[in-house]
Amino acid sequence: MKDWAGTGRAYADSYAALCVGTSGFVLDELGEARGRSLLDVGSGTGSLSAAFAGAGWNVTGCEPEPTMREIAVHEHAGIPVVDGALPQLPFHDGVFDAVVANFVLNHVAEPRRAARELSRVSADVVVATVWTNSPTWLWREVCDRAGLTPSAGERLPPEQDFERTVDGFARMLDDAGWRGTRVSEITWTWSAGVEALWVSAEGGVGGAGQFYRALDGSNRAAFRAAFDAVCSERTVDGRVPLEHSAAMAIRSRR
Repeated sequence: MKDWAGTGRAYADSYAALCVGTSGFVLDELGEARGRSLLDVGSGTGSLSAAFAGAGWNVTGCEPEPTMREIAVHEHAGIPVVDGALPQLPFHDGVFDAVVANFVLNHVAEPRRAARELSRVSADVVVATVWTNSPTWLWREVCDRAGLTPSAGERLPPEQDFERTVDGFARMLDDAGWRGTRVSEITWTWSAGVEALWVSAEGGVGGAGQFYRALDGSNRAAFRAAFDAVCSERTVDGRVPLEHSAAMAIRSRR
C-alpha cells in the first residue's frame, strides 16, 4: 500500500510511461472498440485512457488522487475523469461495456472485494493487471550499492494478501467470483530516461520514492551516487532498458 498524495506531476513524468506499456496487450484482449464504453479504474494521469480513446473507445477515467486528475484533464482534454476509488465505484451495475484496472488490485486494501466491484460495473469484459516483476528490483540494486536497507513495504494481512504470480492472481480472482478467467504473463521493456527515473524517486512515487524521502541528507547523497552508478552501467544509447512483467487477467461474460 502506497501514499500517492501529491505525486501527480512526478508520476506523469516518470512511471506513467512504464505503466502504459500494457496498452497494446490490453487492447488486443478488448477486441474492436466500435465506440463502446470503457471505464479506466485508477486512471492516474490519463496516459492509458488516452491510448484506449485513440483506439476508438468511449473512455471514462476514475481516479481518487486530485493531482493525478488535474494532469489528466489538462493533458487529455475530452476524456472525463471521475473522482472515485475501489472498493466502491460511483457507477450503476453493468454501465460500461469494458472495465480496465491497470496495476490497481496490487494497491488496494481488499483486493477480492475490489475485483468484485470491477465486475459489478462491467456489462461484458474486465481486464486487470498486477506486477509480477515491478520497478522495485532496480531500486533494490541501488540500495544494495548504497549500503542501505530497502523498505520491506507494507503488506496486506494474510487473509487479504495474494501471491504476485500468474497462479496467485488467478486464485485470488477465483476467490472473488471471477469465473472463466484467463490469466497470463506479459513482458515488455521500458527504455527509461535517467532523469525520469530520478524524478520518480525525488517526487515520492511508489515505494522507492517514499523510501528516498524518508532518508536523511547523507543517506540521500549515498542513494543518489548509487543511482548514478547503476544507471551508468545499464545505459544503452542514452536510456536505461528495463524489462518488466505483469499478470494480466481477462474475464468476459460472453
